[in-house]
Amino acid sequence: PEAGRELIYSALEAGINSYRLTTADPVLAEVLGEALRHVDRKLIQVSLMLGAGDGRRGSDRDFSAEGMTSAIDRALHASGLGWFDLAVLDQPEDHELPQSSLNALKALRATQRIRLLGISGEGEVMDTYVSTGAFDVLFTPYHVNSPWQIRSRLRDARERDMAIFVYGYFPDSLDTVKKATTAHEEKKGFFGLGKSASRPKHDPLAGAGTFAFLHQTNAWTAESICLAYALTDPSVASIMIEAPTIERLNDLALVPDRDLPPGLAAQIEMARVAGAKAA
Repeated sequence: PEAGRELIYSALEAGINSYRLTTADPVLAEVLGEALRHVDRKLIQVSLMLGAGDGRRGSDRDFSAEGMTSAIDRALHASGLGWFDLAVLDQPEDHELPQSSLNALKALRATQRIRLLGISGEGEVMDTYVSTGAFDVLFTPYHVNSPWQIRSRLRDARERDMAIFVYGYFPDSLDTVKKATTAHEEKKGFFGLGKSASRPKHDPLAGAGTFAFLHQTNAWTAESICLAYALTDPSVASIMIEAPTIERLNDLALVPDRDLPPGLAAQIEMARVAGAKAA
């Protein structure tokens, strides 16, 4: 708990004003509440993920009206925060969210225990949830190489005046030079068949049209570039980061104040378009 509080204090000092409870675990809620106790509640935004359980055995995947209401009340009691700015449903399938659950969430909003409703996920069912108009916020993965389906969903959400929170800005598929260079290549089949020819390793044009430059830009890490790219999208309201240590938190907190190097945005777009053609 003490390490958690110190991490939150460091985040506050870095100017971070949005916090997310990934479960309704009362221990985590209490730690967050204690750390934020002396901060003006109206200056911070706290969200709670629903449907992910609360750390207790057998508590996963509960989108029932009773289950979600209980989770919110339990987390509010433990944290002492007074209300949650945002309640986010964690990737519910179409059969997991009955109308009674939505009615319960609306009732919680009417009593000011939650202020806004959000939906999180990346499957096709998310298009349906966006189209209902029942949610205020969309949580979605988004990065330099996001497929057209994700980008189209962002446009639809924006047209419905939904706020957009993104996560997964630095995907595993781009976290090494090799992966970033071969992100557009077809998977190798049996006997090496099915894989497109690539340039020799020492070819001066090796990596051209790929995301290799993410790992080859002076004074920038690949993750920092990906984070800065997501921050420049005018439709994105907030970006979810995972920072288990104060050192990592402080490194990421520096990115919003930096400008991408000249020409890098164009490189990203060219690599993205090349990938779309390859697909």
